[in-house]
Amino acid sequence: MCPNLKRMARVFSGIQPSGELHLGNLLGALVNWVDHQKSHDAVYCIVDLHALTLPKNPEELRKNSLELAQLLIAVGINPEESILFMQSHVPEHSQLAWLMECTVSFGELNRMTAFKDKSGRNEFISGGLFTYPALQAADILLYDTDLVPVGDDQRQHIEITRDIAERFNSRFGNTFVVPKHVIPPAGARIMDLQHPERKMSKSELSPAGTISVLESPESITKKIKRAVTDSDGDVRFDVEEKPGVSNLLSILAAATSSTPEKVASSYSRYGDLKSDTADAVIALLRPIQEKFRELESDPSETSRLLTLGSSKAREISSATLGRAMQNIGLLET
Repeated sequence: MCPNLKRMARVFSGIQPSGELHLGNLLGALVNWVDHQKSHDAVYCIVDLHALTLPKNPEELRKNSLELAQLLIAVGINPEESILFMQSHVPEHSQLAWLMECTVSFGELNRMTAFKDKSGRNEFISGGLFTYPALQAADILLYDTDLVPVGDDQRQHIEITRDIAERFNSRFGNTFVVPKHVIPPAGARIMDLQHPERKMSKSELSPAGTISVLESPESITKKIKRAVTDSDGDVRFDVEEKPGVSNLLSILAAATSSTPEKVASSYSRYGDLKSDTADAVIALLRPIQEKFRELESDPSETSRLLTLGSSKAREISSATLGRAMQNIGLLET
């Protein structure tokens, strides 16, 4: 497809198979992914190659990748309407990544804050961790992506992708669509149940503060009833003064399509708020868990859907890679 051809705006999002999805992932980001399918040409990639930048257990990586695909479908990503695929199933990603590495400068890669952060926390620092932004640029540019919805913490990655695309286009002719960074619609900001001053994260980091999308109803109820609040007993939405209560209100509001302020007006006791929040989360997750179990019992269906996704992805990515290879001067086969 020619980059200048008019079409529905294409949105690209990627997610690493780094372990379980939790309530913060669902209410903070994935609800927007589901909505984007209605208004955009949506491309969703499970970036398993990016996961290799840090040491991984092979069996665990395979398990997490399959489980993530099944969870995304269970949450509402429709592989028949959008494009959902595994990054490693589309070889154009690795091929274009090399052209991107040869277009980006060492200095640009060296300034990436994500590399500095992760390299400082790990004993083994792979070359892939350093060149990660080149592969990420390839991920985005392969699909003539118009919009990349990410938070401010990922803005630097989109800026370097834009720089690479503009440099390549300037040197070798019009090849890539230059994507725009857009702030996604404000999803619920879900915090840790035990430490409401920080975002909810993986359960191994805070077992009592995190709710997995696959959490049992009994465990959900237990964790929410034990959630940190405060001692004054006043139910109101005030993130600064009442972070624990405000977090429960945010969760209940997101689970019931309301607002924290409106929800707060219905409660005068923390116990009732916790009880209703637990019930709402259980009701929200029940159909997702049921769909996941259905997919889990038939892995061949997930494989079929991922094969469908990679086939659709390659229709677009192969054309983009071919254009890039021709423009940069590589001999055609």
